[in-house]
Amino acid sequence: MEYLKLNEMTTTDSTGDSLFHNVPPAPDIPVYAVLAFMLFPIAYNKDPSTNKLHLGIGVYRTEDGKSHTLNVVRQVEQTLANDLSADKEYLPRTGMAEFNRLSAELIFGSGSPAIKESRVTTAQCVSGCGSLRLGAEFLAQHYRQLVVYLPEPTYGNHPNLLSAAGLALKTYRYYDPKTRGLDFQGLLEDLGSALTGAIVLFQASGHNPTGVDPTCQQWEQIRQLVRLRGLLPFFDCAYQGLVSGSLDADAQSIRMFVCDGGESLVAQSYSKTMGLYGERIGSLSIVCKTADVARRVESQLRLVIRPLYSNPPIHGAAIVTAILKDRDLYNEWTSELKAMSDRLAKVRQQLYDALCNRGTPGDWSHIIRQVGMYTFTGLNEEQVRFMTKEYHIYMSSDGRINMGGLSSKAVPHLADAIHAAVTRII
Repeated sequence: MEYLKLNEMTTTDSTGDSLFHNVPPAPDIPVYAVLAFMLFPIAYNKDPSTNKLHLGIGVYRTEDGKSHTLNVVRQVEQTLANDLSADKEYLPRTGMAEFNRLSAELIFGSGSPAIKESRVTTAQCVSGCGSLRLGAEFLAQHYRQLVVYLPEPTYGNHPNLLSAAGLALKTYRYYDPKTRGLDFQGLLEDLGSALTGAIVLFQASGHNPTGVDPTCQQWEQIRQLVRLRGLLPFFDCAYQGLVSGSLDADAQSIRMFVCDGGESLVAQSYSKTMGLYGERIGSLSIVCKTADVARRVESQLRLVIRPLYSNPPIHGAAIVTAILKDRDLYNEWTSELKAMSDRLAKVRQQLYDALCNRGTPGDWSHIIRQVGMYTFTGLNEEQVRFMTKEYHIYMSSDGRINMGGLSSKAVPHLADAIHAAVTRII
């Protein structure tokens, strides 16, 4: 009894209220986040319609709308499960060394001078988000300019990950709603007037949420401007190989910046490209001017990692490493990745054709100009609500569609919904 009374006293203050009664409620989540993480799992799962479509959260699915697990991943997991010599010891703070080496070679190219000169340090991280956060924490502690410029719009978690480390956020123009393409002139103007030495976040390919990427020629202009202004590029690379079907082509923007000898950061994720969403596997690479600087940077990364999560998990890294180091498994993975990329392009074309065939008002050519997993349709919030209510289509309120969740057989239903929305609701 005495123990129970003491225990009760330690869970309340003198007034009988919770010790946390002063904790305020969090502000309302933006509409997009509500739709993506609250409405989708609840309303979508309860919706009895046989025509319902889940086109919100960025996950690649099969033609039947099921979770897609790569065959090569299943093979590797079976092999790992049967390996009685494997252990579950802690990894080093920066993770599995072989995983780090192979990941750097994947993104920078095996013949990269930066790798050969030992100017790259790579740390295994908790997927792309963890990679971005680790990079932000490192910069907050060791970089002179604590301002980061983000594209407008950008992935919804980018501001959270970077500001949580203490970086101040600014934006640069990126998407042009009128053309539904890149606002290249606005981008150049904003970066041209950016604070000297500021950090600039770029998405390497398959821009989320717009599906709009600069051309190689535009990337080169961006590179020259960034170096001229002394800006520090920080790349988020989540879709390498899934955008064009080529691992090299989708990393070209990053390699341009590395080849000039300048410094940069790259956050890498295997969630989409290997279907390892729940394994949370990625890496952060920092390209430095010299090998000596790279060694010092790595030593400080270890100190940053220690209070964050101590050291990363092993299973996802083991899967990725097994695939990247074995020629046959690597070839099977790239074949599956190319098939996924081709399917995204196929449903894009089918949706565009279906809207044209229906005579849907407007120019829908941006659907096939945009690339990767996402299409920024241009639909407004009211039109999206209409499509959810009348056609059981669940997508983000900003009009973004996850093409990875769209199947060929579902294209007519989506086209009907879009046609109805734009003809009935202005």
